[in-house]
Amino acid sequence: MTARPHVFLPGTGRPLLLLHGTGGDEHDLLPLRDLLAPGAPVLSPRGTVLENGMPRHFRRLREGVFDEDDLRERVDELAGFLGEAEAEHGIEPGSWVAVGFSNGANMASATLLRRPEALAGAALFAAMVPFADPPAVDLGHRPVAVANGRHDPMATPQQTELLVAQLRDRGATVGLFPHDGGHALPPSVLPGVRAFLDKEVPA
Repeated sequence: MTARPHVFLPGTGRPLLLLHGTGGDEHDLLPLRDLLAPGAPVLSPRGTVLENGMPRHFRRLREGVFDEDDLRERVDELAGFLGEAEAEHGIEPGSWVAVGFSNGANMASATLLRRPEALAGAALFAAMVPFADPPAVDLGHRPVAVANGRHDPMATPQQTELLVAQLRDRGATVGLFPHDGGHALPPSVLPGVRAFLDKEVPA
């Protein structure tokens, strides 16, 4: 398996792919395993791009403006990494549920929209629109939980509305879990997200 920094935790049930936000690393989101899918296999890779020394999953031109060419390249890179992990750890291909915060959420939704065969679903926290003109893929009722803050200056209500529309237009089953905070991942939304995933994603 590639030397890309990551954590893998063995387990049973639907596997989680954890994707950290800007400046995070492969350890940041590990506590979410116990809150969303206790005992599940977990793969948590570190982003391969550095911005002022901070790991990210893809480049941006400036805050809120993504480098979509780089994003497409990084999505393909991640899909290849998942294939290696599946072969090494005996994970069913395409069974990952991506759980991402901020930059990681944008990476997760971009992967759904560009390489839908790589993921079974996603939980997106503080998520923006990854592609101005996303591919016309069929998401085949893949479940996607979107948990954005009503007062988020980056993942604004308008961004949330457009992202949800893009996902639904391509066949995703979207669950909305808004909260009254900003660019954050509040514990209060996690029980609802877990119940949604438990219902919509086969174990």
